[in-house]
Amino acid sequence: MYKRVRLKDTVEVPPKHLADVTDERVKALLQDKLEGRMDEDVGSVVSVIEVHDIGEGAVLHNRPGVYYEAEFDALTYDPDMQEVADGTVVETVEFGAFVGIGPVDGLLHVSQITDEYLTFDGANQQLASSDSDKTLGVDDAVRVRVVTKSIDERNPRDSKIGLTAKQPGLGKHEWLEGQRKHREQTGEEAD
Repeated sequence: MYKRVRLKDTVEVPPKHLADVTDERVKALLQDKLEGRMDEDVGSVVSVIEVHDIGEGAVLHNRPGVYYEAEFDALTYDPDMQEVADGTVVETVEFGAFVGIGPVDGLLHVSQITDEYLTFDGANQQLASSDSDKTLGVDDAVRVRVVTKSIDERNPRDSKIGLTAKQPGLGKHEWLEGQRKHREQTGEEAD
């Protein structure tokens, strides 16, 4: 879920910019420091939006810059447990598919895609069913649910988000549309 949050953080202003400690300068430094970073409390910082307050500067021994505490608004993305999200497959591998949801990727394990047995087709970079014509490949749109989440602040790339698409109303958009059309033709009710 995307959220606008008020945060505080300390930013180092290098000596060459000490004559220009403005909201815009501090915002640029905060953007360089924080955007793309994962945080256990707020999720992934997507963008620093606006600086509200810059505190008094502090000089630290043997450090060339001046440190300022700033209060600012940021746009963050933090997927909630059980949240349903639409995403795009960014990579397929033998054990599943990585799905981009917002600014982060989650793993859709092969066992969580469909009840059908899927095999990895490396030549076409897709997972293919041996029971039907269902395939899942890069750039396919999917609807998934977040089922596990482990955030690693020190190494954001080691953060893990587990996804499922096995429940009713989830899966590849193309499959969902096919199910909807089938129900319309047969008069069946949705699951």
